[in-house]
Amino acid sequence: MAHVVTQPCCNDASCVAVCPVDCIHPTPQERVTIRTEMLFIDPGACIDCGACVDECPVDAIVPPEDITSATEPFVELNAAYFRLPRAETPDEGEPEIGTPPLGTLRVAIVGSGPSACYAAEALCTTKGLDVEVSILEKLPTPGGLVRYGVAPDHTATKGISTLFARTLGRKSCTVHLNTEVGVHVTHDEILRHHHAVIYASGAEGDRRLGIPGENLPGTVAARDFVLWYNGHPDHADSTFDLTGECAVVVGNGNVALDVARILTSDVSRLFGTDIAEHALEALAASRIRKVVVLGRRGPEHAAFSTAELLGLGHLPGVDVTASHAFDPAAAVVDELTRFRAAILDRYRNARPVPGNRQIHLQFFRSPTEVIGAAATAGLRIEATGPALDGDPRVEDLTAGLVLRSVGFRGRPVQGVPFDDELGVLPNRRGAVHDPETGTPVRGVYTAGWLKRGPTGVIGSNRQCSEETVAELVADFAGGRFGVVEQDPSAFGRLLADRHADRVDLAGWKRLDAHERKAGRAVGRSRVKVVGRVGMVDVALGRQVSKAV
Repeated sequence: MAHVVTQPCCNDASCVAVCPVDCIHPTPQERVTIRTEMLFIDPGACIDCGACVDECPVDAIVPPEDITSATEPFVELNAAYFRLPRAETPDEGEPEIGTPPLGTLRVAIVGSGPSACYAAEALCTTKGLDVEVSILEKLPTPGGLVRYGVAPDHTATKGISTLFARTLGRKSCTVHLNTEVGVHVTHDEILRHHHAVIYASGAEGDRRLGIPGENLPGTVAARDFVLWYNGHPDHADSTFDLTGECAVVVGNGNVALDVARILTSDVSRLFGTDIAEHALEALAASRIRKVVVLGRRGPEHAAFSTAELLGLGHLPGVDVTASHAFDPAAAVVDELTRFRAAILDRYRNARPVPGNRQIHLQFFRSPTEVIGAAATAGLRIEATGPALDGDPRVEDLTAGLVLRSVGFRGRPVQGVPFDDELGVLPNRRGAVHDPETGTPVRGVYTAGWLKRGPTGVIGSNRQCSEETVAELVADFAGGRFGVVEQDPSAFGRLLADRHADRVDLAGWKRLDAHERKAGRAVGRSRVKVVGRVGMVDVALGRQVSKAV
């Protein structure tokens, strides 16, 4: 039996480069034409050398002797990928970036999550390029999606932060935390001190349902719930009604499954993670026994990944059920689809065990109104689907908590063009352009969800950011940037003079050590400091009686 890629795969593809027999696919080159949720190891080509295991930043690759009952299905999933018809992959070669002119390229990156760190790494490792990178993050901690978006029970996925910490510690990088663009420094000031700026701050807004009652207390964005249980300082004081027996999640992507899993998990399963203390306490007192996950269309159109869907079935004390199976015609498209359809079919035929909690995947349901007077009491939905022969039926679900998980959107950056319909910065291969004239905006670039929308997993940002950096370096080589402030230390002095509570990388390491120490004391991976003031106090080494 060969090594196997399992659920926590970040799709980063760093493992591909170290494989001596090229058995891990799709490669970065193949992704031009092949899009997958994760990577796969060819069971017929793998020689079990283990090189990929050491390289994997999230411990997703396991040798055959470490396969468990929970990861056993991934053996078949990996094999199924290699039974797909192989398509010819165009060889685009390495991007032409020209020869950079003499001098140092100075780039500011706004954000510190995966896309920002991948962009910084690409800049720092471009051959023959002398570069200085300033990373600006509005929070006192780096990490973005890894710290505040990844579910706490996905501890292996969070391990990729080690890879990003290496990038932030490079000599070419200077980290400015607790520093917000538009508050502590302007867009124009950034470009006065840098040849270019890459906006990689993610999709910080959420899409709405557009139905009556959506503003009632108890109906909130799933994103807000995720930030709350992950200890985001701007959401630590939020409260959610967990007193009812049922909650509804509208949408069926990976975030929807995350919140359903957290709401139904026994807290003993979450205790050892880095979930925020306030969330752990609230979930321990939760009376929710069932979470209904609504999808507007059939299961073959659901946005969740196969790995996340498979993982639901291994939650202790939780039954997973489904309202529909795949359309028979769609279920036989290819091996991977058949594998996914089989999981749903198993859930559809499952019978809940009395006393267990339940996650119910409900398809062909569209919300039409949030029910309630002073607060959310339920959700009115329209049931459609093949069984109703085009004659929709209205149903009411009783629920005190409705979480909308129908997509994220970026937010405008002052002084930079913005596509309000798509929620992104208009760009070509990461170079921001004026949507009216089509001309590039000199020195302005974007990466990650703010560039392409909220699609893909953590590793998807690597190729996205590298594409942006290739465009930026090509423009630098072509002499298409203006003159910048000659003193390289002037930008740091500007921030220091203007913002006394700016946190540098040493400050973050101090806060990181504090959280880990607090975690060890109670048998957890870390105990997060969730108050912004407390975070800054710890980071700056101030005497505080209690950091919260």
